[in-house]
Amino acid sequence: MVDRGSLERFRSDLDRVWPDWRHADATLGLAVSGGPDSLALLILAHAVLKGRIEVATVDHQLRAESGDEAKYVARLCTSLQIPVNVLVVDLAAGNLQAEARKARYQALAKWARNRAGAVATAHHADDQVETLLMRLNRGAGISGLSGIRERSWIPGSEVALVRPLLNWRRHELEALVSASGSIPVRDPSNVDMSFDRARLRSQIADADWLNTEGIVRSARHLAEAEEEIARLCSMERRRAVHSSKERTIYTPQASTFIQKRVVQMIFAERHKEVSLSQVAELVAKLQRSENANLAGVLVSPKNGSWTFEAEPPRQAG
Repeated sequence: MVDRGSLERFRSDLDRVWPDWRHADATLGLAVSGGPDSLALLILAHAVLKGRIEVATVDHQLRAESGDEAKYVARLCTSLQIPVNVLVVDLAAGNLQAEARKARYQALAKWARNRAGAVATAHHADDQVETLLMRLNRGAGISGLSGIRERSWIPGSEVALVRPLLNWRRHELEALVSASGSIPVRDPSNVDMSFDRARLRSQIADADWLNTEGIVRSARHLAEAEEEIARLCSMERRRAVHSSKERTIYTPQASTFIQKRVVQMIFAERHKEVSLSQVAELVAKLQRSENANLAGVLVSPKNGSWTFEAEPPRQAG
């Protein structure tokens, strides 16, 4: 039984990130791994949205126990009469955690399409702090320092992604699960020091000088700033960029900061993933009226405009 205060708090969180929950026919999809955070999300959502939630649990097949953990989540949901699907994914080669995240969200998007109004994950305040510190350590810009968003979209889809627990602390969620009598799954990667996040978590565990609530507020302020920047970039893109099949012509009208973001958008439209630091070097050359190339794209400045087109093939010999 969840206490009334926690339920009211969760309702308020839903009002902020997914107000559609108040519609009688609205269904929320939950991503549940079986860990304490996602079990807390399941417990809260089941109490507030009884009969209007569906669960997906993803088996990444990274550990021998993962299949049993997915079955555990499925049994728990079945006992609560909650529809549940086990999504088995195969990972591509590369960064293990990045590929797992990509495969997980792709599977969730496919599962949720035409099934749920949004998908909720159990990211919380401590996750937000870890994310901001990791990105700050890597020299991230405003977009990266916006942290984990309360509401966004699953990449490459039109499925809304909501995180109603971003104002909750890890220990609060652990206590809620413990009070329910449920036994959470413990993922060993959370304490595996070969992963950056696990190392950071161990370093800040006893850092009582960290103001978690303050950092979460900062992330929210930065997210608001990022939304305004995105609006200005879209405005610049509409008025100053003209594209054809062969080339894109950009006549900058905004500040250098906005120019860099728009150039990054142009590369993305050409299916080229480039970092902001790479774009910054390219823009500096263009502002000096120098030709530049990046990721197979030649960029030529002329009469105040920048022309982007495929780099010509190199001649042999």
